[in-house]
Order: sequence, then C-alpha cells, then structure tokens
Amino acid sequence: MDTAQRLKFQQDKYGDDAGPVQQLDFEFVLFSSAVIDYDYIMGLISRFSQAAPRKQKMSREQLIGMLSSTANFMDERHVMVDYIKTLKEGEGLSEKAIRAGYEAFKADRFAGELAKTAHKHGLETDALQAFVDTIMGRMIFDGEQLSDLLAPLGLGWKERTTKELALMEDLIPLLKKLAQGREISGLGAYEN
Repeated sequence: MDTAQRLKFQQDKYGDDAGPVQQLDFEFVLFSSAVIDYDYIMGLISRFSQAAPRKQKMSREQLIGMLSSTANFMDERHVMVDYIKTLKEGEGLSEKAIRAGYEAFKADRFAGELAKTAHKHGLETDALQAFVDTIMGRMIFDGEQLSDLLAPLGLGWKERTTKELALMEDLIPLLKKLAQGREISGLGAYEN
C-alpha cells in the first residue's frame, strides 16, 4: 500500500515525465468478507475508546494495522492513525464524539498545513484561507483571485508568475485533500 501510494504521488506530480509509472493503474479492488468503510472504522475506534485496556478486543496497534492495509483510506490513513494515537484507552467516547473529534482533528491539521504554506510564501493565513474557501465553495479555481492574493506582495509579473507556480505546487495537494476526489474546475492549468 505504501509503495502504491508513493508511486501514485510520483505519477500525479510528474505526469508524462513519470516514465513507466504513468502506465500503472492505481485502482485497488479489495476482496473481503467485511466491508471496511468510514462508518466501520469510526465504530471500531469508538469501541477502542470505550473498553478498558484489558478488555480490548482490538488493540491500538491492530486498529492502525488494519487501516494501513486498507486501500479505502489511502489518502487519509496518516491523519486517522495520528488521531487514533491521541485517544486514551477506556476514555468512553461515543461514536458521535469520535466522529466530531476526528473532523476537528482533520480541520486543525489542515489549518496548520495552510498556515505553514502561507508563512512559506509570505502570505497572510486568513487571506489564503479565504482563497481556499472560495475555491472549495464553488469547486472552481480562479486565476484572477490568485493574482489578487499575491497583489499585496508587490511583485513584478515575472516574480509573481514564479511565486504563483511555487504556491500552487504546495497548495494543490491540500486542495485535493479537501476535494476528496471531486474535480476542481480550472486547477488543471497548474498541475504537472
């Protein structure tokens, strides 16, 4: 799974320049007697949280191992694993609390990544967040709004173009995480 994820990243990042990697198809079909989906995982995490350590049917390591071997959560696996590591055994959280906690954990993680990207590119975090919110609200990328975002930096056209490309290289993976497989119209101009 990890190798497939690295190769998929290489294929997404380099496109036609990825060599033989571009010919690989990264669709996984799982043959299993149990359906492992988001609801199932949240239920398992909840049961992990509720049981006393000695009464656990599934340990934290087994839960993490199951996530690591499941293609369904390839893009989100690391975030889920980090969230599971924050939970205390026997804490007694309901499935609803687990779901809410996970969504808050993901939002905090994304906000941290976005703030780091804003800092790296000399932008205000709030301005970058508003830019991302506009894209995700409409599922349309607008190049003019990108120019407006970079306008306070007072760059010439050549410097601005270089800055746009560098920012989008860091921003595209974050946007794709948020889009969760949905297409963002107009983003293709900055991919590859």
